[in-house]
Amino acid sequence: MKTRFLCDSAAFSQVGLFCLLAFSTVARRDLCSATESLPPGTDKTVFNVAQFGAVGDGKTLDSPAINRAILSASQAGGGTVFIPAGTYLSGSIRLTNNLHLYLDAGAVILGAPQEMNAYDPTEPWEGMAYQDGGHTYFHNSLIWGENLTNISITGPGMIRGGGLVRGDRLLDRMCGFSDWSPTNHARRPETTNGPVRLGNKAIALKLCRNVLMRDFTIFHGGHFAVLATGCEGMTVENVTMDTDRDGIDIDCCRNTTVSNCRINSPNDDGLCPKSSFALGRNVITENLTIINCQVSGFEEGTLLDGTLKPRRGTGRIKFGTEANGGFRNVTVANCTFRGCHGLALEEVDGGIMENITINNITMMDVVGYPIYITSGDRNRGPAVTAPGRVRNILISNVIATGIEPMSGIQITGTPGRPIEGVRLDNIRLEFNGGGSREYAARVPPELGTGYPEPGRIGVMPAYAVFARHVRDLELANIHASFVKDDLRPAMVCMDVDGLDIDNFKAQLAPGVPAARFNDIRGIAIRNSPQLQGISTDQAN
Repeated sequence: MKTRFLCDSAAFSQVGLFCLLAFSTVARRDLCSATESLPPGTDKTVFNVAQFGAVGDGKTLDSPAINRAILSASQAGGGTVFIPAGTYLSGSIRLTNNLHLYLDAGAVILGAPQEMNAYDPTEPWEGMAYQDGGHTYFHNSLIWGENLTNISITGPGMIRGGGLVRGDRLLDRMCGFSDWSPTNHARRPETTNGPVRLGNKAIALKLCRNVLMRDFTIFHGGHFAVLATGCEGMTVENVTMDTDRDGIDIDCCRNTTVSNCRINSPNDDGLCPKSSFALGRNVITENLTIINCQVSGFEEGTLLDGTLKPRRGTGRIKFGTEANGGFRNVTVANCTFRGCHGLALEEVDGGIMENITINNITMMDVVGYPIYITSGDRNRGPAVTAPGRVRNILISNVIATGIEPMSGIQITGTPGRPIEGVRLDNIRLEFNGGGSREYAARVPPELGTGYPEPGRIGVMPAYAVFARHVRDLELANIHASFVKDDLRPAMVCMDVDGLDIDNFKAQLAPGVPAARFNDIRGIAIRNSPQLQGISTDQAN
């Protein structure tokens, strides 16, 4: 008869957990072996992976034992799979319904080397992939689940990627994504490779409901530390990620809360809502709350060891680039950025972006730009017939310092299809400065079908605010300054229909005008003496 450790699951997170931690690993195993499961119909039991053969020595492949414990929990109707202190070398761990995977203090799930072939093979993919291979395949992950309900991963332990890889070129070729281009929508996926066991994600969840991730740490998570696609009702709380590519991607998800998380991702994005075509249809990401989170671009590992070595990496909170469905009803509040790119909102694949509220943001050592809002015509999806739409965005109470000279706030729509209804309020920006007169005279190219990164467009002609193809733009209580003289105007606006400016203040180098306006229709300026000399005729 299989023995299982008894513990009321509700009490496990409170009094039961305190009692559980009081036992040594040996005592816990002895107690497990001496008890029977509760009768059917009572609260679920706890399944200690040690009772299913897990060793935790960092050398023995323990994922088969962990999966046996999960299977037993599933056969019992659900329960908690308990991972005690130790290092558990693992390939793919397969989650099931009504499962709580608990990582005890000192417990480490360590990703097996690729040569062990311990990761599950990639699942079949049919049709054309308009998203990269990392977004396309889920089963080849360290921990994965698909079409599940009521799953939790919690506890103070760690998930360490180990042998996970950060690249997915092979997967891109398999699903056909590597052949994609704006002018090539009909392509054939490569099928000669067949399923592969290329482990490249720490946690991957697809089409899951009622998901909780809390308290654990992910180090070196592969292409994604966490990829959640098509999930409903997900909470991510107090999770630390120190990784070499994306931290967490929230893709095609509804009713999600991410709070009190620390994400360091020097080589890619930190916290990244997306809306890809990975489900084979346009699905909007909506009802999303991101609160009290930190993103950074330090050297990988230095968030965890506390040294915070500067890398000036990507980091950041970014919406997109995959945006087939779009984003709606989103709140971002009380977040910090350190040594990384700024906030980016990108809608370029025909979806919508609307009703976005962002409040109380602080940034230090900003790479590239503090705020970037853009739309474009990349249209990476099947038969995109309608242009994307961006409207109703409120960003307030932002302080950013140490900003590189490439760009300040950048808001750019497309010709004939402006971004609509943007208000920026109470924003204080301090730039490093150093922009030249040559940059001041520059007219940046349109984004068009290009990849929506400011670096591909180049240095802006204004050091603080650049807006083009916008309707109903409100700028209130904006203060911009620099450390070294910048020979560009503070603001350049082009093709703006309805420009309302109240209390704009900017440091200016000698002889440099505060702003340059071209093709402005309907302008109101209040409490901004530096801008009063610009007449309506000049801004016609």
